[in-house]
Amino acid sequence: MTTLPDLDYVHKQQSQQNQELNLSGDDYSLLTDLYQLTMAVCYTGEGIEQRRASFELSVRRLPEGFGYLIAMGLTQALEYLAKIRFSPSQIAALQATEIFAQAGDRFWSLLAEGKFTGDVWAVPEGTAVFANQPLLRVEAPLWQAQLVETYLLNTINYQTLIATKAARLRDVAGESATLLEFGTRRAFSPQASLWAARAALAGGLDSTSNVLAALQLGQKPSGTMAHALVMALSAIEGTEEQAFSAFHRYFPGAPLLIDTYDTVAAAQRLAEKVNSGEMQLTGVRLDSGDLVILSKQVRSLLPGVPIFASGDLDEWEIARLKTAGAQIDGYGLGTRLVTGSPVNGVYKLVDIDGIPVMKQSSGKVTYPGRKQIFRSFTGGKVKADRLGLLGESSVEEEPLLQLVVQEGERVQPLESLATIRQRTAASVASLPEQTRRLDHPVAVEVEISEGLRVLTEETKKRRRTSGLPQATAKDAYSYGEASYAQRLSATRCANVEKDAK
Repeated sequence: MTTLPDLDYVHKQQSQQNQELNLSGDDYSLLTDLYQLTMAVCYTGEGIEQRRASFELSVRRLPEGFGYLIAMGLTQALEYLAKIRFSPSQIAALQATEIFAQAGDRFWSLLAEGKFTGDVWAVPEGTAVFANQPLLRVEAPLWQAQLVETYLLNTINYQTLIATKAARLRDVAGESATLLEFGTRRAFSPQASLWAARAALAGGLDSTSNVLAALQLGQKPSGTMAHALVMALSAIEGTEEQAFSAFHRYFPGAPLLIDTYDTVAAAQRLAEKVNSGEMQLTGVRLDSGDLVILSKQVRSLLPGVPIFASGDLDEWEIARLKTAGAQIDGYGLGTRLVTGSPVNGVYKLVDIDGIPVMKQSSGKVTYPGRKQIFRSFTGGKVKADRLGLLGESSVEEEPLLQLVVQEGERVQPLESLATIRQRTAASVASLPEQTRRLDHPVAVEVEISEGLRVLTEETKKRRRTSGLPQATAKDAYSYGEASYAQRLSATRCANVEKDAK
């Protein structure tokens, strides 16, 4: 169904527009795609809105050139689930659109009284994951699990992208390098800039220039100056040197941006002041030119002063600079950190009312049933991942998905940014070198368990069998994930007996 705008309605609403298009927690319920609500109307009308449903959020494929992803955004996803409510004014606004004219009172009561009451399983933030693995699973009444799709994908897709880039930057730059997030002006929105700052810090960067993000996260913002200050004060007070002196009167020793006019000449004048003891300097920043040559020249003039570089840098450029011998101690990361190829996350139904389901569209096939990721290690390095059913177990493998929300309430405490950052570093360090490299990375092998393979084949077969009663379909799954090993054992025994005959 395609719902087109009613022009009369649009004209009537002109005077009520919020031109700021800002967002608060009170708006969470309406920050969704229309079809989430239209499907909820249908579910309610058909009397199935309270059926237990499981949706899993995964990534179909890794972005080009990536060997892994760092899961991020769970904190904001859980905050959203805890706060989502429909106010009387929001319900009235939906009714005024006349899109929902056929919706019954039961639907409106559902919105008015509803809140998230389901369970959430998720991999901890900072965990390395791969394609076709569930980062998160929502188990809830069908209408609830469906409604939250849009917001969950928005926050997890974007923060996972930024955290992964940050982790790669840290891996390439090394632990001793200072990495600063400067991407606010390039992020896709003010909200995105806050999420980008958080994900970058959790992914391995040291600090952010975003003042609001830093303060909300309990961090100290970092930054230097812009060329505008150097040009303005130079024009008014006479020289670049006087501009530097003026800035240091308010921020003694602060890093200075020295490439506005002549980088080497600026470094020479600063060296005279530093060597005479007239000035203390905690750093200089280069934002243009040949960073390899300029950093070497500046290092020779200011041997004890940290050198920072910025200007459309990413992990490939940092790798190139290091290989060329650039004398750079820290990097400011902006445009190429907070933008780029998206993470292709999807949120798909895998079980409804105990019936395993799967999508079989060409190129978009999903695995049925509630699943778990089992990770094995050898010598401290990830050996392989096994994607299996929730009830499977293994003494030698580590299950990654954890129960974080039960019946709408959080069952694990909020993690600090430092804890998530440490997990990110440990996750990356545990990956094989071929998975971490920038050029032609090879992702860790993800095996499909025998239990999941059999269930997938049964689900396909059931779907092909036209006219199969729903009760029979449900019975095919009634043994539950926990007893799947018993089912497999019985199947194998039957096959052995058949072969013997």
